[in-house]
Amino acid sequence: MEQYLSDKVKAIKPSGIRKFFDLASAMDDVISLGVGEPDFDTPWHIREAAIYSIESGKTFYTANQGLKELRVEICRYMKRRFQLDYQPDANVVVTVGGSEGIDIALRAIVNPGDEVILMQPNYVAYEPGVQLAGGKPVFVELKEEDQFKLTPEALRSAITPKTKAVLLNFPSNPTGGVMTYEDYEKLVPIIEAHHLIVISDEIYAELSYDTKHASLANFPSIKDQVILISGFSKAFAMTGWRLGYVIANETFTKAMNKIHQFIIMSAPTAAQYGAIEALRHGEEHVEEMRASYQNRRNFIVKGFERIGLPTHMPQGAFYIFPCIKSTGLTSEEFCERLLTEQKVAVVPGTAFGEAGEGYIRVSYAASLEQIKTALERIAVFIQQFR
Repeated sequence: MEQYLSDKVKAIKPSGIRKFFDLASAMDDVISLGVGEPDFDTPWHIREAAIYSIESGKTFYTANQGLKELRVEICRYMKRRFQLDYQPDANVVVTVGGSEGIDIALRAIVNPGDEVILMQPNYVAYEPGVQLAGGKPVFVELKEEDQFKLTPEALRSAITPKTKAVLLNFPSNPTGGVMTYEDYEKLVPIIEAHHLIVISDEIYAELSYDTKHASLANFPSIKDQVILISGFSKAFAMTGWRLGYVIANETFTKAMNKIHQFIIMSAPTAAQYGAIEALRHGEEHVEEMRASYQNRRNFIVKGFERIGLPTHMPQGAFYIFPCIKSTGLTSEEFCERLLTEQKVAVVPGTAFGEAGEGYIRVSYAASLEQIKTALERIAVFIQQFR
């Protein structure tokens, strides 16, 4: 039956994250530090708002763009938290997770053969998204010595006459790297000069620890060139609710909504009512979760340094990206053996592109008890490579 499949689909590799998650789920006594999902329950008042919406009979389709009430709250939130001015009717589309937002953003702007610059290491969905939209991924390697930031030199070197867009993700999955306002300021002239569209995945914006989150949308001269992707999964512990949003210039949102209305119709209604409650009354919980993640980050970084696997200090998200080159194993070998020998699941850096070889991604969205036990097991594992 392979002959009937699309060539684009056949060319896409399975997710390297899911591979190790599936292996781990089939084993007993495994500590999984692999999947990027908060270990907190969604706060009760958010769940209650969604439950009440169902009990009240609010079970019908919403407007394609999402509930007006939710879009208003999203705009208020963006102004309050990140000093960004947007209008609920012109600039916002509510999506099924940030993932749909990335998909419709790419499909709205990419023509066959257009080049889209991607970072490496990068989130696993970006390259397939560009390919499915008919574009050509062009990779820029982010380096540990640059704190996994995008430098002006690296961006400039990847641009060709066919470059249409650049897709950014800061704070970053998998590295935890961030870009400050000053870092972005150096990129703005390049983006202006080459008329690049920026798709900025800012799903981890609320999980910035040591610096204030910044966005390229904060720069008025290129704001209309920025498509901002965000959502509720990470900051509000709402992964299973599948709710995100895209914010952009009206020309882009009209195009994206055109795709959205045909493939989705509208995001889940109850989830939207929950999200309204999250934005109105959930910031205290966000602060509590961020503080907890920061404590875990500090603990796990010290732990990896102590056992001899150095790691960049992540400034955002909830991942570390330790270097495992000293073991002499490939990233894939390291993760397979760690899982079978010590029952700790982490993700090989190569799941995020070739530039991830020699690294692993470890999520610290787990309890301190689990992290402590995992560190003990990893310490035993690497003793054989001393």
